[in-house]
This record gives sequence, structure tokens and C-alpha cells, in this order.
Amino acid sequence: MKTALFILAALLLLCLTVTAGVSLGSAPIPVETVWSIIASKIVPGSVEVLWSTGRESIVWDVRLPRVALAGLVGAGLAVTGAVLQSVTRNPLADPHLLGVSAGGALGAIVALLHTGLILGLATVPLFAFGGALGATALVALVTRVLGTGADRLVLSGVAVAFTLTAAGNLLIFLGDPRAVHTVIFWMLGGLGLAQWPHLVYPALALAVCLGWLTIRAREINALAMGDETAMTLGIPVRRFRLMLFVVTALLTGVMVAFSGAIGFVGLMIPHFVRLFAGSDNVRVVPLSAFAGALTLIIADLVSRVVMAPEDMPIGVVTGLAGGLAFIAILKRQG
Repeated sequence: MKTALFILAALLLLCLTVTAGVSLGSAPIPVETVWSIIASKIVPGSVEVLWSTGRESIVWDVRLPRVALAGLVGAGLAVTGAVLQSVTRNPLADPHLLGVSAGGALGAIVALLHTGLILGLATVPLFAFGGALGATALVALVTRVLGTGADRLVLSGVAVAFTLTAAGNLLIFLGDPRAVHTVIFWMLGGLGLAQWPHLVYPALALAVCLGWLTIRAREINALAMGDETAMTLGIPVRRFRLMLFVVTALLTGVMVAFSGAIGFVGLMIPHFVRLFAGSDNVRVVPLSAFAGALTLIIADLVSRVVMAPEDMPIGVVTGLAGGLAFIAILKRQG
């Protein structure tokens, strides 16, 4: 009974957050109009059309896919942070740890400054995803030489991230100065690429990766208690840790490809969830996904409203709010 009530309350909270994200903005739209437009799109002819074509376009073509992308990206980054913090036993681990975000940023810089939109609107996300996968492969190659211990993986990821960031900065320096503003906005995070046809990719990645990580949550718990404990339980530590890093890198790469580099969500949300749910990843992993989705939807709403009609980079909002919240969490734990 308690579980059913909790799920119902969570769904209600998510519904209210999505409604606020779609309704509010530089051009506010009444809540009843928002849901009437959504209902008419889902079941054509079910609602009498009493709104303008412009409002319908704002709700269905602009804001709703943007809110959906914010929810998917927030969930993906938070889950990745929760898993990496457990696997590496490092409370400061986050999705940027393995250089995946730096690789995605490098791919986007190449597309925006040097190749142009040679593949149409999909050029930037495809190049960013390719850069993220390349960064993952590079980290795997380095760790194969150094060993697959948690500390080696972390250090390899940091080294790759610094290297790729330097390469990206060099390409920015060599690129067209008139396009640098677009690159900087993308590197600070943005959801302007949200379109219905593109959402299938982050949605599929989140569904598959979150499902697999939730199923393996008890094994993640064992790994978090130490390699020796995990081995006594029959877990192949090296292979399982490498699988976790590949899955989280894939999830991060897909999210970064469509949202840019958004910081602090993967670092802050798992700590916040553990304050209420404890350290058991059976609860932490799915709750981190839920809390991450809510957080990024709200952060995106703030980024659209605070400087309307201009969009503030969402990474600025998550950085400011996340830094203050993280300090508060550390003070409470201390």
C-alpha cells in the first residue's frame, strides 16, 4: 500500500513539473490549453480547437519535446553518477569522470566550426555521439595498458578528459570567431536540439541502460563494498566493472550528444537521494533517475524564464544550484 501511494505521488509530482515546464516561459500558456492541445494530438478530434496555431506549435513542437529531453537527460546523468560513485567508491564521481563529455564536446566543436551541417540537423548530435564513443574507446585502451582497477579507470578518464578538452580548445581557437558563441552555448548545455524524431535515441538508451543497471543493482552493492567482498560472492570483478563503465559511458554519450555538457546533475542528485533512501542501489538507481528528471526539467524552466526571451545555458543554472545544494549536503553530513 505504501509503495503504491509513493508511486502515485511520484507520478503526480512528475505531471505537475511537466505541466509547469510546458505552460511557463516567455509566452505563458494556460494549463487547460496545454492539456487540451496534448489531448488533441494524442486523440485527434477529442477536444474542440479553441487555440491558435501559434500556441499549438509552441506547446507541441517546441516546449513538450524540450521538457521530455530534459527529463531523459536528467535521468540518464543522475543514474550514471549514482553508479559511478558506487563502483569507484568515489563520492565525487560523475558522468564527466571518464572523459565522455569532453569527447562529445570535441565532436560538436568539429561539426559546428569545421565541417558545417553536412548531415543536416543531425550533424551535431551524431558528431557529439561519435566523439563520446571515441573517448570511451580511448579510456578503455588506456586502462587495458594500466589495468582495470577503480583507481586506474578514474585516473585514465581524467587524463583523457584533459587531453580531449585541450584538443577542443585548440579547435575553437582555430575556428571561425563568429561561430564561437554557438559552441560555448552548447558546451555549457542546452536543449534547443529537442525534436520528436530525435527523442527516440535518448529514450531507448535510458530504457535499456536503466533496466540493466536496476537488475544488476545488488551486484553493484557488492562491488561498492570492495573487490574482495564481490569476489567472495562470485562476481567477476574486472569484467563486471568494465561492463558498468561501458554502459554508463554509452548512456552519458547519448545524453551529451543531444544536450551538451551539463554539469552537477550526476554529482549532486545521487547524494541527495541517498539522504532519504540510504545506500542500497536497488532504491538509489531508479530514484536517482526520477529525481534527475525532475531537477533538469525545473532547471530548464528557470533557464528559459530568468532571461526571457533569451535562453540562459542550462549548465549555468545546474552549476549554481548544484554547487550550493552540494555544500549544504556536505555540511549536513559533516
